[in-house]
Amino acid sequence: MEINLGKLPFDLDFHPSSPLVATGLINGDVHLYKYSSDSIPQKLLGIHAHDESCRAVRFVDSGRVFLTGSPDCSILALDVETGAQIARFKDAHEAAVNRLVNLTETTIASGDDDGCIKVWDTRQRACCNSFKAHEDFISDITFATGSMQLIGTSGDGTLSVCNLRRNKVQTQSEFSEDELLSVVIMKHGRKVICGTQTGALLLYSWGHFKDCSDRFLGHPMSVDTLVKLDEDSLISGSEDGVIRLVSILPNRIVQPIAEHSEYPIERLAFSNDRKYLGSISHDQMLKLWDLEEVLDGNQAVQNNLAAEAESDDDGDDDMDVDVKPNKPAKDLKGRKGDNKQASSMKAANFFADL
Repeated sequence: MEINLGKLPFDLDFHPSSPLVATGLINGDVHLYKYSSDSIPQKLLGIHAHDESCRAVRFVDSGRVFLTGSPDCSILALDVETGAQIARFKDAHEAAVNRLVNLTETTIASGDDDGCIKVWDTRQRACCNSFKAHEDFISDITFATGSMQLIGTSGDGTLSVCNLRRNKVQTQSEFSEDELLSVVIMKHGRKVICGTQTGALLLYSWGHFKDCSDRFLGHPMSVDTLVKLDEDSLISGSEDGVIRLVSILPNRIVQPIAEHSEYPIERLAFSNDRKYLGSISHDQMLKLWDLEEVLDGNQAVQNNLAAEAESDDDGDDDMDVDVKPNKPAKDLKGRKGDNKQASSMKAANFFADL
């Protein structure tokens, strides 16, 4: 399934229980679509949420509300059924909001262009944690539920671990001399995988974050987005427009599974039932890939890789690199299209009533 969004998209998110998907666009609009396997997607809402771009979108409150983040420093709450504005936090950050990530049913995390990560309680409508974790934009955030820790990546080339219980940055990696753009936790919490500007995947061992344990080459251009398929494999979206199935320990690019021609992949996400993989790109398209179909023929390979990974046991830190890219690199324009400056604002009450 394909949807022409008409503008460059920056983020997408699937509803937690219904066949709905939301996208945030460069012109500040947010679109909501209903999809089905036997009909074309239907646009339910088109809302001009921000005067500047809409960089982030997330469903909260069991899918009754979705939030948007923008370079105007605000976070907006919208009703999913009507599109009505519920509340707006006008000064959520002092810099452009770049990422929104769900942590639990009642908490979300936001990251800005100045390297600040905040955690919000959506019931109390209040900021409960704030971390000055980085010196440059927050590119991605993921959550380690068991340890109540956030993993953040940044354009400053470092990875941070933020402890929610102690409300402090627990540790930070050494500078990698490469922008870290995406992050997932794998191998049952033992490995943290980061995508980079140069196309390398950096593998960190949990508890040993100062330097990466492995550096896996294989993507010809930047790895802008990652999603975990299972504990041994992930799906990557790259600047060359190719979506790839990747095995981790052993480190191998299994094969390309989808593409957006030559346009950079901006974001990937799974539907709530994991039937579809959603992708957005600089070609202004939202594509919904049937996951079973795109992975068809790779199951035997995945099973073999999983068996090999199991037999590795404690040899996780041994590197197994396939440096041959599946497609040649192509010259593309830069990733981001919104270069507007966000005005600085002081923090106030969360989601002040409109």
